[in-house]
Amino acid sequence: MSRWSAGAANPRAVYGRLLAELPVQRKVRSCLVGLGWTVVESEACGIAMTFREGLHTSTLRPPLAGRSLTEVAGHMLGWNLYDAAIGLAALNSYFNAPARVQSWLRPSLEEAAAESIFEVLAERIAGQKVAVVGHFPDLELLAADCRLTILERRPQRGDLPDPACEYVLPEQDVVFITGTAFTNRTLPRLLELARDAFLVLVGPSVPLTPLWFEFGVDLLAGTVVTNPAGVRRAAEEGAHREIFAAGAQMVQMTPGDVRLGFRP
Repeated sequence: MSRWSAGAANPRAVYGRLLAELPVQRKVRSCLVGLGWTVVESEACGIAMTFREGLHTSTLRPPLAGRSLTEVAGHMLGWNLYDAAIGLAALNSYFNAPARVQSWLRPSLEEAAAESIFEVLAERIAGQKVAVVGHFPDLELLAADCRLTILERRPQRGDLPDPACEYVLPEQDVVFITGTAFTNRTLPRLLELARDAFLVLVGPSVPLTPLWFEFGVDLLAGTVVTNPAGVRRAAEEGAHREIFAAGAQMVQMTPGDVRLGFRP
């Protein structure tokens, strides 16, 4: 069961706290908006799912290369979700840099690697009431082992529309939340609704920082980019799941994986 820290009662604060950690001198080196993934490079490479809902029009005037990372990342606070994905990818170019993640992660990145967080947690979710916010590939395979509810903004057959989160999440034992909820700013409310569940924040869009553990997250499952050129090329060619073979590595971590003494 999740427990929030006393100083983190408002999950909306996470956006400002993450932005405040960005080094003011860091610059964006490149930005690519692909069909599936948005890729921003600064000192490292960050990705976020390209938002395909609403207007596909950016308010950001190119070039973005050479601009302050803080400025570009700040667009994740806006309501143009196309630009918000660019902002999140910029944020992730800092937080999801392999060297930075390894600085606070006790296991090595290789030890933290995970192909599918749903398979990793198979025993944990067996027989439980499980909700997944976001329709991930092959989720239906979980239904044989748990009481599964999938909530999705664009529902597929058998899914519930995402407004049902208000009613469904407080009743769950385990909740998985897609990182795109960070982009569309629904994440703070989802964290509140799922606060009594075992809570997993999952997907390549997730900023990797132990700060999440203060807001009730029990397990992070995100991505570090180990081959920026390969991931950029894959994004240019419209890749979706293919980014993992191209140089994006899924990793997982819990509060117990944080190095002693580390403070986000």
